[in-house]
Amino acid sequence: MKLGIMQPYFIPYIGYWQLMNAVDKYIVYDDVNFIKGGWINRNRILVNGEPKYFNIPMLGASPHKLINEVEVNHNEKLKNKNMRVIEGAYQKAPYYNEVKDLLEKIMNGEQKSISDFILNSFKIINEYLEIDTELILSSTLNKDCSLKGQDKVLSICELLGATEYYNAIGGQELYSFEEFKKHGIDLKFLETGKIEYKQFHNEFQSNLSIIDVMMFNSKDKVKEFLNQYTLIEE
Repeated sequence: MKLGIMQPYFIPYIGYWQLMNAVDKYIVYDDVNFIKGGWINRNRILVNGEPKYFNIPMLGASPHKLINEVEVNHNEKLKNKNMRVIEGAYQKAPYYNEVKDLLEKIMNGEQKSISDFILNSFKIINEYLEIDTELILSSTLNKDCSLKGQDKVLSICELLGATEYYNAIGGQELYSFEEFKKHGIDLKFLETGKIEYKQFHNEFQSNLSIIDVMMFNSKDKVKEFLNQYTLIEE
């Protein structure tokens, strides 16, 4: 069984979805501390040819809270403002209408915690892209929370019976092929390939939210992009 684990990020770049799509079970790591200034509540979209941040409004965000303890601000004016930003940025994109409908479903979600809100966004986009990976909140697992880093990941792998563990390429310094092998688990790192597409008439801006990818590409093309990666193995 192939397993992936990542913190919940708000409508992240395509590499995140490649990892989710490549595994059988995907752990949304929601019972670790919230990181301010990271990707949990924001991502980047294309506004007038330049990358700009697009945010989930929050209540009481703090690095002293777990991710699943941070709440979403469901203020209607802020929701409408976010949708107007999307409209202004992408209303002339070829797949605007389909993607706008997805985003409205996401932004109208009534989940209290940011982790549940993001989990719901994953389910909505996964259904559109026909990704059938099982999603599990880490807070629902009966695991040893005293463990940290690699040891905690290994314990989750063993708990769920994983034979392969996939991680984003940026985690290479955090995990040891040898340690995973000792536990009978093959460690693999996913490196996203070169993905480019036409974004209006501007110079291509890479690694934006998958919102951007879906706005400019058909569902079938995005599904092709999901498989454009290399696996780094020992």
